[in-house]
Amino acid sequence: MRVSKADGSQVLDLQRDALIAAGVLPEHLYEDFAAGTKDEREGLNACLKALRPKDTLVVWKLDRLGRNLKHLVNTVHDLNKREIGFKVLTGQGAQIDTSTSQGKLVFGIFAALAEFERDLIVERTHAGLAAARARGRKGGARYKMTPAKLRLAIASMGTAQTHVGDLCRELGITRQTLYRHVSPKGELRDDGKKLLEMA
Repeated sequence: MRVSKADGSQVLDLQRDALIAAGVLPEHLYEDFAAGTKDEREGLNACLKALRPKDTLVVWKLDRLGRNLKHLVNTVHDLNKREIGFKVLTGQGAQIDTSTSQGKLVFGIFAALAEFERDLIVERTHAGLAAARARGRKGGARYKMTPAKLRLAIASMGTAQTHVGDLCRELGITRQTLYRHVSPKGELRDDGKKLLEMA
């Protein structure tokens, strides 16, 4: 059983009643008060550890278990390897009961959808990067150093009274970034030249 908030605004009563009606013993109920997106859920972890071969993990709805489709598929695959069934009582996925052949088929479709979703994300990422490269942009974080900051750095590094730490704080860059673009004497380095050429 899981609800997202532990402040009392959400309760487990509906899930508890449904699970007990489905034949789950009260002492075999596990609960979490955490968002589904959280990786670490004590109740779920304890439940997965307690399960033994020929047991069945029963959830009220599919979204009570998985934080996303991939996590859900991986969890159920792990259960299958341990000879543990998985059953959903209501909502989308209520046909899933991996102890039956029909349930296995339905879950196989879910697994295929998860793989399809993963492939689509990879495909879109590659397409986006290719489109960006075609427009002269590269992937990754934007440069901290800008042409304006670089010109300031060149002028400042050329004077003896410049304190490098203060200059870096003023420009919002690290020492490594500064020295990659400008020498201690204020001379342009290769990265600095490239940045000014791109401007």
